[in-house]
Amino acid sequence: MAAAAGMPPANPPIYADLNAIFLMAVGIGYAMPWRDPARYRGYLWLMGPALKSAGAAAFLVHYFFRGAPPAFLLFAASDGALALLTLVALIREPPRSTGV
Repeated sequence: MAAAAGMPPANPPIYADLNAIFLMAVGIGYAMPWRDPARYRGYLWLMGPALKSAGAAAFLVHYFFRGAPPAFLLFAASDGALALLTLVALIREPPRSTGV
């Protein structure tokens, strides 16, 4: 994957392993709001607009100030688009009362 993005392999390899663990945990975490989006709305805010906006910003900073490869712009665009789509969905669908 790193070579496809124009980057050298992670060194030491533990960085790649930790990223894989993080991505799997985030992906599995989406099972909760998928089944009960009202209950896990906070997770959607954190993993959608918050995390994806921060990711897009980090990719842009690395591209413009740290010499990252142009593929980082694609990553920034995809993270930014996901942040925006999730934000729109969360704003358009107001939270439901849980009755508690």
